[in-house]
Amino acid sequence: MIGPVCVPSLLLGLGFFAASLTPSLVPRGPLVQGILGGMVTALGYLVGRIFGLFWRAADLPRLSGQLALIFKWILAIATLSLFLWMLGSSLTWQNDLRQKMGLEPADALHLSQILVLAVAVFAAAFIIGRLVAALFRLVRARFYRVMPPRRANVLGFVTIAALLFLVTRDGLFDRAVSGLDESYEAAQALFDNSPPPPSDPRMTGSADSLIDWAAIGAPGRDFITSGPDAAAISALTGRPALDPIRVYVGRANGETPQERAQLALDELKRQGAFDRAVLILASPTGTGWMDPGSHDPVEYMHGGDIATVAAQYSYLQSPLALILETRTGLEQASALQEAVHGYWKTLPPDARPRLYVHGLSLGAWSSMYATNLFRLLDDPIDGAFWAGPPFPSAFWNYVQRQRAPGSPWVLPRIGDGSLVRYASHTADASEAEASWGPMRIVFLQYSSDPVVFYDPYSLWRAPPWMQDPPAADMTDHFIFVPVVTQFQLALDMALSFGAPSGHGHAYYAQDYIAPWVEVTDPKNWSPSDTEKLMAHCDNGFQMGCSNGLK
Repeated sequence: MIGPVCVPSLLLGLGFFAASLTPSLVPRGPLVQGILGGMVTALGYLVGRIFGLFWRAADLPRLSGQLALIFKWILAIATLSLFLWMLGSSLTWQNDLRQKMGLEPADALHLSQILVLAVAVFAAAFIIGRLVAALFRLVRARFYRVMPPRRANVLGFVTIAALLFLVTRDGLFDRAVSGLDESYEAAQALFDNSPPPPSDPRMTGSADSLIDWAAIGAPGRDFITSGPDAAAISALTGRPALDPIRVYVGRANGETPQERAQLALDELKRQGAFDRAVLILASPTGTGWMDPGSHDPVEYMHGGDIATVAAQYSYLQSPLALILETRTGLEQASALQEAVHGYWKTLPPDARPRLYVHGLSLGAWSSMYATNLFRLLDDPIDGAFWAGPPFPSAFWNYVQRQRAPGSPWVLPRIGDGSLVRYASHTADASEAEASWGPMRIVFLQYSSDPVVFYDPYSLWRAPPWMQDPPAADMTDHFIFVPVVTQFQLALDMALSFGAPSGHGHAYYAQDYIAPWVEVTDPKNWSPSDTEKLMAHCDNGFQMGCSNGLK
């Protein structure tokens, strides 16, 4: 001990800091790395203090005298040497990853910023820890007056732990509710100030539509009124085209998931969607956002002879929707699929559209949940395309575990490829041992996407992808460190939405195109058409395609 600071615990914290400098899936700037370094230093210090308390409580032997001093000096020199070496190497590691993602390299100034921020964060955490310890001693002293010391120690610890739990729980809950309120107020203001409805009676939200335009909300209105029309499609393909059908039901359009699903089905019938060649059941992200980079290209491919339907389940940003409205999203996707598929299978097989399901991120999760293969056995859908599936998705996890031995975790092979294939920024799902079967399923997942490849078990073991050779946009310098790697990947998830297009969780139009071709097999579509559409995307057709999850 030096004054109030425990040197061995501080050295353990510095070891954690050194480990946090190793690269992970997404590049980290000085601000993020400084905060991460300070947090894990504080965590390491806390782990050291707790370990010391248990050691003393168990009355285990301790070094003393000259031997203890020598050991501390050896430990200090080794830890500081490791820390300085990793600090110097961190710039090379981060720049290697930044280069692979097309980012500008960081400079040496980053290191000083990292250190200043880390010290500030650790100091704040240390002060908070000292205040909590002082409160514990105060509570324990009161208990000493009425009970034996051992009982007072235990009861004092339980009291402080319960107090901290209540304070942090209420704080988190208040922030979540605040975010919910703000999101709902913003959505309601949009309803009150909605733009004029479409004048075309065939469109969702028009005067002839069954869906109230004002209640749809901004994400749905954007989806309905954007995208290519017949003229734009013909201009690109050189062939006659139709105006695509887009149906969207806002959360305020119905009280229950079943009501919204039935409304969507009735609107599909009104617009003649079941007379089109292709019908896509899409699940939006948390706010109800529909990625133009996914939906616009597939409409070009099919000459507008396509209908897409979606139902909103939340107003919240996806992180809040994931925490507070997980079941709502799953229930809405299930209700929509049951309603539409239930009607679709009553139609003659040769007089109905091919039916596909699709979703991005939380939309992929809810869409997968809704795609009950047992319910589909009697009359299956034609395929599914899921992009950026979140790591908790049960179906995705099941499929991942079926990967062929030797295939990488980030881009696995499943059987002979006749049912399930994977695509990424560098693979288009076109290669497989066998031809496609009657149902086609494609997962689009970037190798650097922590929303997909976060692993809760990385608290104590290396994620599966860390044991494979790194993909093209992954670092060659992965080092697994228990606890620290978990913190890195959790922080990566927060950073992944702002990653460059084609990396992290920033999915964009060009990487949707080839997988859509594989899944939906457009009529009279050639590789040159794919190249033409990709060039069209590259010339400004992004329209928010690289915005990531909303």
